Amino acid sequence: MTAPAMKDTDRLVYLPDVASTRFYLGALALLSVLQYFIAESAVIGVWAGPEPYSRRTGYISDLGALYCGVFDGRDVCSPARLLMNASFVVQGLGMMVGALLLSTALLGTAARPGALPVRSPGRRLPRAVADTSRLLAFAAGSGTVIVGLVPEDAGSGLHLAGAVLYFAAGGASLVLLGGLWLRKSPLGAFILLGGAVSLTALVAGGVTGMEVPEPGTLERLMGYPITIGFAAAGLVLAQRVRQERMARKLALARGAAAKA
Repeated sequence: MTAPAMKDTDRLVYLPDVASTRFYLGALALLSVLQYFIAESAVIGVWAGPEPYSRRTGYISDLGALYCGVFDGRDVCSPARLLMNASFVVQGLGMMVGALLLSTALLGTAARPGALPVRSPGRRLPRAVADTSRLLAFAAGSGTVIVGLVPEDAGSGLHLAGAVLYFAAGGASLVLLGGLWLRKSPLGAFILLGGAVSLTALVAGGVTGMEVPEPGTLERLMGYPITIGFAAAGLVLAQRVRQERMARKLALARGAAAKA
């Protein structure tokens, strides 16, 4: 006689250590993207253009322009350009490191307290969604690294390509992750909405060629939700890892007390 075939849903393939340092560092890497807002405010504070910089009309990339003068019809002069470009690079690296360190299985259930992040053949769709979200997050991070390494007035089309990659891949990654967490965390809907706003603004920018009364506002509707959304995801993941660590410490303490 042969043993009964094991069902796909009963076959345990992967069970990661939720409390691992790797996952905690990955969550912190996503949270680190918030440094962008501090850097942007500092750079705007020392803007030296003929007109005060406005987030409503000024392009984000103007803050990292290498030279003072007229660029694409705009008077730009950013003495703290190195800080802005370094912030772009750090933000991108944070997203890339987070995508590499956080496993697909963890992303699949991290927003639901007490759930075991198990990867099995019977759960291919959530796994594929989490895989794609991680890949897009890595791509978005690489895009903003390019933005920081190749400023807008460096004479290369790589800057624009990097920016579009960041907006498109970052927004799509958040839509997928938010959808995956929609019924598992209150922040799931928030992350999903952030991705949707970013992608909608990107489409609007493409359709209008950024010829709108407030191009700075439109560009920030593309970028800000991505930064905030990934930070929110990092917060959810960091809290899940911390909860698991606290639960283990409590279990160890109870075990020691029982033996005493």
